[in-house]
Amino acid sequence: MKDVKIAEIPDIDVDPVTLDIIEGGLKNARFEMDAVLFRTAMSPVIREQHDEFPMLTDPRGRMVVGQFGSYISEMMDSFDQTVKPGDVILTSDPYHCGGAISHINDWLVLVPIFYENELVGWSSMFGHQMDAGGPLPGSLPTGAKTIFGEGIRIPPIKIFNQGEAEENIIKLILNNVRMPEMNRADLLAIVAGCRAGEKRVLELCKRFGKDLYLAGCQALLDRTYKAMSSLIQQNIPEQPVSFEDWIDDDGLGHGPYKMKLTMWRKGDHAYFDWSGTDPQAVGPVNFYLNEGMFKMFIGVYLIMIFDPQILFNDGFYPLLHVIIPDGSLLHPRFPSALGCRTHALTRLFDVLGGALARGAPEFSTAAGYGTSPYMLYSGWDRKGDFFYVMEISYGGIPGRPIGDGMDGHSWWPLFENIPTEYLEAYYPLRVDGYTTVTDSGGAGFHRGGNGIEKRYVYLEPGEISIHDDRWLTYPWGILGGKPGMRSEKILVRQDGTQERLPSKCDEVRVEPGDMLIYRTAGGGGWKDPLDRPVETVEADVAKGLVSPEKAQQDYGVVVGDQKASQQLRDKIRAERDEGELFDFGPSLDEILARCQETTGLPAPVAPVPLPWAPMESAEEARKRVLTQDDR
Repeated sequence: MKDVKIAEIPDIDVDPVTLDIIEGGLKNARFEMDAVLFRTAMSPVIREQHDEFPMLTDPRGRMVVGQFGSYISEMMDSFDQTVKPGDVILTSDPYHCGGAISHINDWLVLVPIFYENELVGWSSMFGHQMDAGGPLPGSLPTGAKTIFGEGIRIPPIKIFNQGEAEENIIKLILNNVRMPEMNRADLLAIVAGCRAGEKRVLELCKRFGKDLYLAGCQALLDRTYKAMSSLIQQNIPEQPVSFEDWIDDDGLGHGPYKMKLTMWRKGDHAYFDWSGTDPQAVGPVNFYLNEGMFKMFIGVYLIMIFDPQILFNDGFYPLLHVIIPDGSLLHPRFPSALGCRTHALTRLFDVLGGALARGAPEFSTAAGYGTSPYMLYSGWDRKGDFFYVMEISYGGIPGRPIGDGMDGHSWWPLFENIPTEYLEAYYPLRVDGYTTVTDSGGAGFHRGGNGIEKRYVYLEPGEISIHDDRWLTYPWGILGGKPGMRSEKILVRQDGTQERLPSKCDEVRVEPGDMLIYRTAGGGGWKDPLDRPVETVEADVAKGLVSPEKAQQDYGVVVGDQKASQQLRDKIRAERDEGELFDFGPSLDEILARCQETTGLPAPVAPVPLPWAPMESAEEARKRVLTQDDR
C-alpha cells in the first residue's frame, strides 16, 4: 500500500466516561455490521447460520473490536496500489493474506476508513460463500490434493474504486461460481456491513475529534494488554507443558494426523510451539494457521474461561509468540488443499485446552466434538433447475468448570442452525428428525454435551457430500470425566438397505426417498461422574439425554432407588483404580486395530510424506519466529 497518509495515534489521556462511550459505540457498530449482513445476504449459511466475522481496527490495522483478529497489516504489505476513500478490497486466497482466511469459500472484504484525508482505521468482514467454483458444488471437495482443485482464488483486488463498482472484475469472479446471484447478494451484503462500520467510526471521530477517538482505541488496546498480562502470569506455567490430539483422517485414507502444542511463559510473555505436529496432509484437512488468528484464539479461550469481561482486541498480541513449522499440518506450503481445514481449526481448541489443563485442570474443560460437520446436497430438480444446499451441523460442547456442556451447540458461540422450515421451504428435502443422541455426552460431575442426530430425506435425485471428524478418536474427558461418543453417518436407501459412510466423502448418489442419518460426536465429561447428584442424573434420564443403562454403568445411579444408587457408587469407588488427568478412551493402537469392527469403516493408513513440501525443523521454526519477534 503506497501514498496513503496514516493518522498518528496521539499520546493523550482519555477519561473513563469517554472511553466507555467509545467502547460502547465500537461494540454496537460491530454488531450493527452483523445485523446489516444478516438482513441483506441471500445464502442460508450467512443469513441463518451466521458464518461471518466482522472487525474494526485502528490505523495500524490492529483489531479494536471483532472476532477473528487482525490480518490487515500483513495483507497491505503486499498490496501495491494506492488506497483511497470509497475503495473496497476483496480477496479469497489464504496464500495471499497469510492465512487470514483459511479457505477460498471465505470472501474477505476490507474498507479503508478516511477522516479528513487520513486513514483512521479499517472496517472488514468475511463470510462463507456457499459456492466458489471448482469441480464440485460447494467448492469443498474431500478429494482435492491442491488448492487448484477447489475453486476460484481471488487475490487482493479492488472491487470498488473510489465508490465506483469495478463491474468487469465482479463479473469475472461471478462467472466462475454456480449461483452468481446468491454470491453477488452475499458479497454486496458484506460490503454493506463494512460500510455500516465505517459510518459509525466516522461518527465517533466527528463527535469526539479524531485525536481523542484514536487515543481511545489505543487505551482499549492497552487495557486488554494489561488484563491479558495478568491472565498469562496466573494460568500459563513457566515450565513447558505439552499436549497432543489427532485429526482422524484427510479424506483420502491417510491418518490420523497429530497436532502437538508445547506452551510456557517467561514473565508475562507466553510461547506456543506447534513443533511435533505432523507434516501437512495429502488431502484438504490442512489448516493454514495465521499467527495473529491463533493469538486471538488463545485470547478468546483465556478470556472466556477466566475473565469474560475483558474486551476482545489485539492489544495483547505482543505478549504472545507462536511457532508453527512451515510444511506442517498447521502451516502447509502452497499449493496445498485447504477446503476441509475446519477439523484442524476446531481441534486446535481441544489441544489448547489440554495444554492449559496441565497446569490448571480445575479451570479447564474437556474435549468437545472437535470439528465443523457439513452436509452438502445438490442436483437438478424435475423442472431442470439447479439446487444446492449446505448446512453446518453441531455437536456436544465439553463439560466445564461452570456446568454441563451444551447439547448440540456450535463450537463458535454466535453460530446458529438453519431452521427446518427454511430448509424444507427452499430445498427438495425433508427433515424427519432433529434430536439429541442419547448417551453421546461423556459422563462427569458436569456432563459432556450430547451430539445431535439429524435425518435428511432427499426428495430429488442428486449427490451429497459429508465433512466430519471424531469418527475414529474420542472427545476426551478430564479429571475423572468420561470420553464422549464418536460420530457416524448412515445412508438408508428407500428399499431399506443401509450403508455406513465415511466422515469425509463426495459425490454420493441419492435418489428420492433415501435418508441420511447424520450423528455428530458428543463432548467429554468433567470430573468424577459418581459425584453428580443422583437427582440430576435421574432428570437427565427423564429428558432422554442419558439412558438408564448409562446412568447405572457410568454414574452409579439406579433410577428410582436412592439406596441402591448409594450402594452401587460405594462399590464402584472401592473397585476402581486411581484415574488419570485425561481419559482418551481406548489407546490409539487399539482404536486402529479394531477400527473396522467398531466403526464399520477401514482404518486410515500412515500419512504419506510430500517430497515437494518439506517440513521446517523445530529449531529452524523457533529461530525464525523468535528472531522476528525480537525485532
